[in-house]
Amino acid sequence: MANLTFKAENFSFLSHHTNTQTSLLNTTNSFKANSLRLFHSKNSLTFRVWCSIKEKENVTESERVPDVLTGLKGVDELDPKRVSSLDFEQKLGNDGGSSEVGFDWNWPPWKNIPQRYKLIGTTSLAFVICNMDKVNLSVAIIPMSHQFGWNSSTAGLVQSSFFWGYALSQLPGGWLAKIFGGRKVLKFGVLTWSVATALLPFLAGYMPGLMLSRVLVGIGEGVSPSAATDLIARSIPLEERSRAVAFVFGGLSVGSVIGLLLAPPLIQNFGWASVFYIFGFLGLAWFLGFQYLEEGQASHATKPASRPQSIHMEKSFSNSLAALGGSLKDVPWKAFFRTPSVWAMIYAHFCGSWGHYNCLSWLPSYFSEELSLNLTEAAWVSILPPLASVFVTSFAAQLADNLIANGVETTTVRKICQTIAFLSPALCMTLSSVDLGLPPWEIVGILTGGLALSSFALSGLYCTHQDMSPEYASILLGITNTVGAIPGIVGVALTGYLLDTTHSWSISLFAPSIFFYLTGTIVWLAFASSKPQNFSNTD
Repeated sequence: MANLTFKAENFSFLSHHTNTQTSLLNTTNSFKANSLRLFHSKNSLTFRVWCSIKEKENVTESERVPDVLTGLKGVDELDPKRVSSLDFEQKLGNDGGSSEVGFDWNWPPWKNIPQRYKLIGTTSLAFVICNMDKVNLSVAIIPMSHQFGWNSSTAGLVQSSFFWGYALSQLPGGWLAKIFGGRKVLKFGVLTWSVATALLPFLAGYMPGLMLSRVLVGIGEGVSPSAATDLIARSIPLEERSRAVAFVFGGLSVGSVIGLLLAPPLIQNFGWASVFYIFGFLGLAWFLGFQYLEEGQASHATKPASRPQSIHMEKSFSNSLAALGGSLKDVPWKAFFRTPSVWAMIYAHFCGSWGHYNCLSWLPSYFSEELSLNLTEAAWVSILPPLASVFVTSFAAQLADNLIANGVETTTVRKICQTIAFLSPALCMTLSSVDLGLPPWEIVGILTGGLALSSFALSGLYCTHQDMSPEYASILLGITNTVGAIPGIVGVALTGYLLDTTHSWSISLFAPSIFFYLTGTIVWLAFASSKPQNFSNTD
């Protein structure tokens, strides 16, 4: 309810001018059963209006009371002395769904934040939880192996099962993101991987059930990169794209840090099962909070989005289902695979994933066994690469966007960033694998630096999908990420097998990664391109 107090001489027409009064009262016709009350107190009048938000929004522009007829001023235009006399009896957004007319309350706090920034922030938070649920097993696998009597090959098989689901969901995730919109697909992914994470302790003693739960985690997390890519491509302009991609996918590094920080004390104090219960609950909390945020945005939206590429471009569910059947044949698959730069992205993604996924899965064990660190020390040292990646990601994104803004060709920027992302870890792994007599903490420092610099890929490879085709960015990422998930399936398990066979971390972990980093650099420099492609016209 709004109470507005005005001097009587300014509103003498209410009692003397019938037409004006009628015009004013006619505006209440669209308010249905609303109340209109006038109170007289000496030389002032109090005007009170009750209406629901829904009814207020139904009033068309032609039905609103013109300021020239009423002589009313907005609250921000009133004299401060008059404002002080206003009696606010009810604030915006009460349980009854009613609201003051003519007031613009700054609630909720994120109300005035641009819509694309809200999207990027919530998506980045989802990615934080995503990697928390990914790295928890890399720490828990150590006590689980002791409890269930697993050797390195079995432990590698268990960890690789995540990537089976991750690989299978890439192309469907990109396709569904294009049809239903990234927001819906992201919500589905978070819900799926969170429930599967929380159920893992109940299935841990039964190997098929354990692997199934990790496959479901992989499916949920596998659709998320394509969903995020679709949203970024639709809503973020080119000059902000590197920072948007870095902020969203940088959430993965933050999630790794938080997961590796929390897992050891939780395991030591409450058992290994606790990390799956707690991390799964966080994902469910995100899902419920995101639902609430969407409802809040809808209830406070009084105008349609002005951006032509609004993040609300998602089609209605019925229309999406109608388009689902014919959408696969509309995708220009032949044009994709006839483009050399697409093949460069595919191979670069494979090479980068081989080093990343193997280090993500095996570094805690490497630090524990090779460097003789205990569980807590091994986990905390494993934090250093992703922690350093957070800072490197911010620097790389700013550098890339500035270079593009200053006129450097986009392809050149992407090639520079990806080359740094490949050659840096290759050099550092070479130094770590050669017996130079270095103490453990120097090896940790070298690996940390190399893996942190690999985050330049977020301003290299991971921006190229949007650069080439915003329309098909999610599907392109689905293609490259499908191939990029193969190292998680093959490489993680192969590392465990080679470790049992050779008992050498240099041969099992570092040598294959170095090979793929070097060959990936050659292919990327030779064939990569960020030139926009009109795939639909070339198919």
